[in-house]
Amino acid sequence: METIWSQTKELLEKTLSPGLFNLWIKPLAARARDGVLELDAPNAFVASWVRERLSDSIAEAAAVVMGVRPEIIVAEAKPTSAAPRSRRQETPKAAGPRPVAASLTLPVAPRAPELAADRFRFSYDEFVVGPSNEMAYAASRGICDMSLTADQLFISSAPGLGKTHLIQAMGRRLCHSDPGQRQPRVAYLSAEEFANRLIMAIKTRQVEQFKAAFRENVDVLLLEDIHFFRDKPRIQDELLNTLKALNSRGCRLVFTSSFLPKELSGLDNQLLSRINSGFLAVIDKPDRETRRRILERKAAIHQVLLPEDVSTLLADKLSADVRQLESCLQNLALKARLLNCRISVDLAWEVLRHYDVDAAPRTIDDIVAYVCDVYRLSPDQLKSKSRKRQLVLARNTAFLLARQHTDLSLADIGTRFNRRHSTVVKGITSLEKHLSLKTPLGRELERTIDQMRA
Repeated sequence: METIWSQTKELLEKTLSPGLFNLWIKPLAARARDGVLELDAPNAFVASWVRERLSDSIAEAAAVVMGVRPEIIVAEAKPTSAAPRSRRQETPKAAGPRPVAASLTLPVAPRAPELAADRFRFSYDEFVVGPSNEMAYAASRGICDMSLTADQLFISSAPGLGKTHLIQAMGRRLCHSDPGQRQPRVAYLSAEEFANRLIMAIKTRQVEQFKAAFRENVDVLLLEDIHFFRDKPRIQDELLNTLKALNSRGCRLVFTSSFLPKELSGLDNQLLSRINSGFLAVIDKPDRETRRRILERKAAIHQVLLPEDVSTLLADKLSADVRQLESCLQNLALKARLLNCRISVDLAWEVLRHYDVDAAPRTIDDIVAYVCDVYRLSPDQLKSKSRKRQLVLARNTAFLLARQHTDLSLADIGTRFNRRHSTVVKGITSLEKHLSLKTPLGRELERTIDQMRA
């Protein structure tokens, strides 16, 4: 029984963000019986939160372990029964202040995120600099050594082009500053983690502690995916006040997003102005030579012997993003080991058949046709007002592919599907979350994107 839950937790730790896992999954206990997974939460609030937002993720992870998707039941853990009390103990006590209900206590009090070194998986040593990213690279180094004229940086790029790599490299460098210097207090988290911590603080009446943790005990704030704050006015207010407090103390601020500031509809004008007041660095798609050097660096990291003609072929044929380059390299290395042969151009061509190469669709019409074929829909259904789950997923996939493979603006993409600009942003953000966390849906989306054909 314990093995089922421990294995399920291991899978969830790999697929959920560290903040979500530590705050909501770690405190749970579980029992499995007859296709049902019963979860015991420390209090009613945690039980409700997990039930509403994480039950699908837990069920999908448990299905891998149990071989069948279980029914998930989440309830507050029953208190351990105490020994019978004597009559003397049962005597009513004088009226006094009522104790605070236990259900208002969370397993982890809101505080600034602890900085474990293993949170930063990437370093500057692994980052390959080229014309597409040299501005962002230089600006991030400038923030670290305080040589940049601004103390605020906004990094924007399409998914898979290196913004997470850079912000984590900054965190690692700041946490390993010279021993003789005062080490800055660094907070690194996603926008979703920030929002979750604020919600916890409100529920547990610890808002003042939350404010103190982020406004007084942080010197450098590294905040990812700020587009998550769209249409969340209460959280935006708190973030705006936090940024004002940090600015007044001369702290350094770094934001990342898949969208440019001007594309972030749904944000308060004051907050948007504050976020946009520093240095803006955009990472574009890497050119051919940069892609080739990225492959060579990744091959060295993974200890793969990659011939020059193979790296040139892959760099020529794969131009979408860095994740695709690394995925193809890993698949190529695995196939060579399974076949007990060397990596060659012929073997590379076999692996490339499964990836988005030069023949990939580049027009919005090609993308619509492809998405309709994958999801078994008609173009009219794709543009309809229906909110059925499958139609929304297909529509969001089309938004993401159009963003990656065309030069259309977000407003133009929305017009093509009879949707507003803000709907396009929301759809792309939703899929990016699944892709970055590698949820079961995210892995399915990766396959859909990789198999796209003209």
